[in-house]
Amino acid sequence: MKKIIALVSLLLIVLLAACGGEKDSNGKNAEGKESNVLVVGASSVPHAEILEEAKPILEEKGITIKIEPYEDYVLPNDDLENGTLDANFFQHIPYLKDTVEKTGYDLDYVAGIHIEPMGVYSKGISNIDDIPNGTEVLLSNSVPDHGRILTLFEANGLIKLDENVDKSKATIDDIVENPKELKFSPDYAAELLPELYESEDDTLVVINTNFALQAGLDPQKDSVFIEDGDSPYVNVIAVRSEDKNNENMKTLVEVLQSKEIQDFILEKYKGAVVPVGGESK
Repeated sequence: MKKIIALVSLLLIVLLAACGGEKDSNGKNAEGKESNVLVVGASSVPHAEILEEAKPILEEKGITIKIEPYEDYVLPNDDLENGTLDANFFQHIPYLKDTVEKTGYDLDYVAGIHIEPMGVYSKGISNIDDIPNGTEVLLSNSVPDHGRILTLFEANGLIKLDENVDKSKATIDDIVENPKELKFSPDYAAELLPELYESEDDTLVVINTNFALQAGLDPQKDSVFIEDGDSPYVNVIAVRSEDKNNENMKTLVEVLQSKEIQDFILEKYKGAVVPVGGESK
């Protein structure tokens, strides 16, 4: 009887070990994922470049990241929600919140990493004083950016917004003064705006910094005007809500906020990308 009990106990132990969350011989957990590997979706510039710089530091801490580059603003959140990604790094907080509101995705963020001041560019217009009446302004069809863009134009004296409106959510309809009769056209995919900048001489083109850098533009030198470093649009590490307190995610953020990575950002991007301490919610 004792032998039978011992045998049954041994079988139970083996069964529990096989069904548990421990790594197998290939370092994978019960779901088939490597437990210390993070798959992170990122815009090619600057996000993926920053992650590449952080790779060796993370390796020292026992974490491997696999970077999946994206060139649009929709798929990274789709793939985060469906489990293809463990995290993504490309968006600011208002964009993430707008996505959650529209899709019902259960996404959140761990902390902020940097700000990308948004700039306004033109091939044929060199400064604000030279902007002709009736100039067309090309901007992305990303609604969460419209309030940000209009606030930038107001800060530079080109328009005035309804003072009763939350400026972060302002739309073109909230413009109450437009002395230069600027024509705002919010009809373009953000990734196409650098091409329009190259082909349209007499327009103003509002370009997200990641796409500007990718197109070889220097936001501080090439823009007609640009946000200052106090922009509230902080780029974050986004995750599924269940992973907000995941230790590996916290380590990823700690490395990205480290002095070594912050110094890298400052040196490489010369003010076009501004590191932040990143207060979590």
